[in-house]
Amino acid sequence: MSPIIIKTIQFFLSLSILIVLHELGHFIPAKYFKTRVEKFYLFFDVKFSLFKKKIGETEYGIGWLPLGGYVKISGMIDESMDKEAMAEEPKEWEFRSKPAWQRLIIMLGGVTVNFVLAVIIFIGLAYAYGEQYIANDSLKDGVWITDTTLGNALGIETGDKVIAVDGKEIESLNSIMPEVVYGEKITLERNGEIIEKDIPVDFIETISDNRENARFISYRNPFVVRSIPEDSPNKESGFQEGDAVVKIAGTPVEFQDQVIPVLAANKGKTVPVEVMREGDKVSLNAKVSDEGKFGIYAGLGSMEEYQEKGYFQIKQLKYSFVESIPAGWNKGVKTLTDYIKGMKKIFNPDTGAYKEVGGFAAIGGMFPDTWNWPQFWATTAFISIILAFMNILPIPALDGGHVMFLLYEMVTGRKPSDKFLEYAQVTGFFILIALLLFANGNDVYKLIFK
Repeated sequence: MSPIIIKTIQFFLSLSILIVLHELGHFIPAKYFKTRVEKFYLFFDVKFSLFKKKIGETEYGIGWLPLGGYVKISGMIDESMDKEAMAEEPKEWEFRSKPAWQRLIIMLGGVTVNFVLAVIIFIGLAYAYGEQYIANDSLKDGVWITDTTLGNALGIETGDKVIAVDGKEIESLNSIMPEVVYGEKITLERNGEIIEKDIPVDFIETISDNRENARFISYRNPFVVRSIPEDSPNKESGFQEGDAVVKIAGTPVEFQDQVIPVLAANKGKTVPVEVMREGDKVSLNAKVSDEGKFGIYAGLGSMEEYQEKGYFQIKQLKYSFVESIPAGWNKGVKTLTDYIKGMKKIFNPDTGAYKEVGGFAAIGGMFPDTWNWPQFWATTAFISIILAFMNILPIPALDGGHVMFLLYEMVTGRKPSDKFLEYAQVTGFFILIALLLFANGNDVYKLIFK
């Protein structure tokens, strides 16, 4: 099965789970407060549905347009724009007849379920798999900046140690990039000196323009011979697996980042090489290709081997069920706050973050291209956080728009007129269409031009 098909299946499975549970968040309190629910749909049934069945007073179905889902609640101005029903006298089972606090609970039900679902998933992942990461403060001789364009833009160099972002200590190597993307100041240690640098406002745009090298902060990889391909120009040069290269053409080296410029300066030449082999120093002569390479695979075999040789430490955290609850909660809150930080940057044109706004293709691309259940559920939890945040935005036609008008009613004691709510719903609909076109237009642009 092709990776695209696997990603697509995971995308629709995740989307279906999230939509159904989100709508249940509206459905359950509506039924609890004795409010009639006319329809409960996964996807939109424009003109026709793929499946439908009426049970009691509610029609349950699956639409053909996979842009979301909905519950149609009697006496509520929503995307159905049922003006005829709204023109009649309010019935006791209708949404508009219920007290404002009950309507507020009904409208907040969807986003609440989305956030709670994400936390539950994070709790389950913490309990089942724990956490494993490279401890940032254990990195030997700092980080490796694999792309100098991005490194220069950020003001970070190979060998620097990343201490903190916005004053917050960095614990995990993999958390450096997310913190940098959302942050404003980075604290580094360079040659024993503590340096604080401003993160450029448009750094996200720089990453967007160099997306193929976006993961440019890594651990420094020792230049240890791992294997020698049959077609290598140095197949007969005397290299052996496990050799640690310590000098090339008279230049001391240890890490791959130190080897690269030396080989680039000696393209097409045969150079003297010194390696450490089982504690002994061995001298060789090796050929450098015209591309500036030895033609060998270098690096250690496993993460555990890096740890054993002291290059970094791997932290492995295991959680009991009780311990996984606060761990999952903290992960949910952290994911939400990071997303909010990202949204603030999107609304600031100077950051260029709007270029990274994506639609369905971008969301689908978040899923792994093989069946990996931990990654699937982690991605689903992240999307659930996104849905919770996006739905609570104060835009008419979204849950947040309804909440905004309900809060106005509760504070002032005056309910907006049905005519005003109808106009607001139409306005919100056009805003959502514009956002949808922009996000998916970005996907198309990236596909064609990047």
